[in-house]
Amino acid sequence: MSHSSSTPAEIRRRIVELEVEHRDLDMAIQALIESQAQEGLQIRRMKKRKLQLKDYITLLKMQLVPDVPA
Repeated sequence: MSHSSSTPAEIRRRIVELEVEHRDLDMAIQALIESQAQEGLQIRRMKKRKLQLKDYITLLKMQLVPDVPA
C-alpha cells in the first residue's frame, strides 16, 4: 500500500485515524487483562495488530519529513 502520492493533509488524517485505532486497541487489551478473561490468543492478536499500527504510523510520519540531503 503506497501513499507516496498522498498529500500531507491526507497522511496526517490517516495518522490520526490509526492513532485512534491504536488507543482503542490498547483500552480493549487492558479491559480484557483486567477482567481476567482467558482470552490469551485474542490478546496476542490485538497486541500484534497494535504493533503493526505503530509501525505504519511511524512510516506515515516519516513521509511527512522532507528529505534532507546527507
